[in-house]
Amino acid sequence: MPYTEKDLLAVQTIRTLSIDAIEKANSGHPGLPMGAAPMAYVLWSRFLQHNPENPHWFNRDRFVLSAGHGSMLLYSLLHLFGYDVTIDDLKSFRQYGSRTPGHPEYGHTPGVDTTTGPLGQGIATAVGMAVAERFLAAKYNRPDAQVVDHYTYVIVGDGDLMEGISGEASSLAGHLKLNKLIVLYDSNDISLDGPTSWSFTEDVKARYQSYGWNVLHVKDGNDLEEIEEAIKEARHANAPTLIQVKTIIGYGAPTKQGTSKAHGSPLGKEEAAKAKAFYQWGHDDPFHVPSEVRELFAELKKACASREAAWNAVYVEFQKKYPELAQELDTARSGKVRVDFPQVMPQFEGEVATRDAFAKVINAIAPHVPTMLGGSADLSESNKTLIAGKDHFGPENYAGQNVFYGVREHAMGAMINGLCLHQGIFPYVGTFLVFCDYLRPSIRLAALMKQPALYVFTHDSIAVGEDGPTHEPIEQLASLRAIPGLVVFRPADAQETGYAVEYALTHREAPIVLALSRQKLPVLPEIQKHRTEFAKGAYVLYQHGDGQQLAIMATGSEVHLVLEAAKRLAAEGIAVRVINVTSFELFESMDAAYRESVLPGGLRKRLAVEMAHPMSWGKYVGLDGDTLTIQRFGASGPGEVVMREYGFTVENVIAKAKAILNR
Repeated sequence: MPYTEKDLLAVQTIRTLSIDAIEKANSGHPGLPMGAAPMAYVLWSRFLQHNPENPHWFNRDRFVLSAGHGSMLLYSLLHLFGYDVTIDDLKSFRQYGSRTPGHPEYGHTPGVDTTTGPLGQGIATAVGMAVAERFLAAKYNRPDAQVVDHYTYVIVGDGDLMEGISGEASSLAGHLKLNKLIVLYDSNDISLDGPTSWSFTEDVKARYQSYGWNVLHVKDGNDLEEIEEAIKEARHANAPTLIQVKTIIGYGAPTKQGTSKAHGSPLGKEEAAKAKAFYQWGHDDPFHVPSEVRELFAELKKACASREAAWNAVYVEFQKKYPELAQELDTARSGKVRVDFPQVMPQFEGEVATRDAFAKVINAIAPHVPTMLGGSADLSESNKTLIAGKDHFGPENYAGQNVFYGVREHAMGAMINGLCLHQGIFPYVGTFLVFCDYLRPSIRLAALMKQPALYVFTHDSIAVGEDGPTHEPIEQLASLRAIPGLVVFRPADAQETGYAVEYALTHREAPIVLALSRQKLPVLPEIQKHRTEFAKGAYVLYQHGDGQQLAIMATGSEVHLVLEAAKRLAAEGIAVRVINVTSFELFESMDAAYRESVLPGGLRKRLAVEMAHPMSWGKYVGLDGDTLTIQRFGASGPGEVVMREYGFTVENVIAKAKAILNR
């Protein structure tokens, strides 16, 4: 269907709404919406499968504005298509409490499929979404019922493609042949500092072709027909597609277009007026939407609703013909699991590394969670993340449940966000705890979006030993605990590892870290009595007398150490209590009465023991307490030797405790 003057007017409306919102806020990035409006309009009006009346429709196409600074482009589209984004919302762009924040935020604005802004995160997250689509399609589609059948579309800028995370994710996407991933590259040769030629002269086409992508070129970013033909071709490719669309940043602004001055600052009243004159806009009032544009988008909205209605009919037939499959998919979509955890959990005895315990637990649970996707950044043998008996995920079998991310921690961190955001998937990823720093931006976004990503971080302390200080985490636990909304577990033994996995699969409102040991730890019979208290974040594991003389707190592999020390102190008549801290975040969420019952305010003699930086412990040990922790890097040597040299022995815990008591 040919484009008409009404379509061109719609494009100009997207541009002018963006200009007006940014001018009113006196803040924002007008350049991208002005340059990329044509490609966005073509995509949303001719291809994107979505429904403004149901932004969470399961089989919708996912749209990711990876260049999130151009958020007014997305907000203008959402408003015009009839999402619950009003003109008043556009007028409050970037204001406190607004539904149109400076960068798109998932869960905050209807129709936003992921939070973006940190460049590169969007495209890498989109790769995770595309993996989710391929996996669920392979598992549940039938020749007569294509119930998972959608694309993932992305708009990226030059800055996105400079970020290393986009290279990692794109490399893996090409390897996996994710043909339903289509990326529109807003190629305007400008970044915030100035021309990209100052820092970015690579051949993007050659790079993406080497990744195994299909690469197309649109020479004129204002040519709607050329853009449409490129997207049509991309939809029939057997690989992911990058469409390089040559645009002019700030198109229409006479003195700023094509320069970095159009990137991150309002145009200014005079320049904005000249841009509108260039568009032959003809409307003096800001935030104006012509009636014929309203009518156009009303028709487009009806077409959107009809697409979901057609899919619903297909799904009803799917439920009739394949009731067991449909029930399985419905359960997965709900985010709930059907697992009798006490029944399926393995039993442990003796000494077991918590990383080995994780492997046994996850493999006991996996048969009951058919959409579980496990993976690791080339450390599956060390992280123990493999789901036994399940194939690799890939072009040969997209129903495989083991994802091999390669040495791509950055991309893996963002991809698990995409897997979670897609819904229907129960994913986890693994690497060494010390390398969590490579995932940190993505973990932060997972917490911001409240996504149930599960991170399996093994080799959690100086007990790693021979690999030395480069592989021995010190500050990582404290830095992870500093991320708002992230739940960090450091299980004390194999049993608690099972409790942590159960918690992760049944509490889907926050990302969760499991910090797991490489070395074997004794299975503590005392822990079996406190199964229900695990999720409270801390509990009294052992107490002698009234436990009012001394509190010793510990996490993970140090719990058995302080338990033995406490028993020796108790033999000397000291009223000591051992507090097993399973999660700082959960303990702090408990009411004051519970926290007081575990750690009484009047009990001021306190010792915290953890093979990590002490930053997390300050408010718990107080001025009268102390820590046995680490404030320097680790060392290379046998793990037990390194621990001894750093003071993590029963004898040193006792000595520290007595020093506190004798103050």
